[in-house]
Amino acid sequence: MSPGVVDFLFRRLVAGEPAEDVQWGKEGTALAVQPPGAELARRLAETDLDALTPTELFHYVRAAQRLAAWAEALRETAVGRYCSAPPAPYGERRGA
Repeated sequence: MSPGVVDFLFRRLVAGEPAEDVQWGKEGTALAVQPPGAELARRLAETDLDALTPTELFHYVRAAQRLAAWAEALRETAVGRYCSAPPAPYGERRGA
């Protein structure tokens, strides 16, 4: 755990507050319920992993897994469509 996370947790506990960053949840959709797509990818890419608590890191990993599964489903759909598409007429394949 990074020194910043330890400091954050210590300050929260001394103040009698929960160890989770509840403000993050108030600012928008939690990663745990963010639907897969471009917004989730952006949020994951912009997250400072060293600043996450263990619970937040767990939710980060789960969100990344959801995003990967979603992207894999898109890929499989595209491959299926590509493989089942009828071949283009001869003139179209050559750019004529």
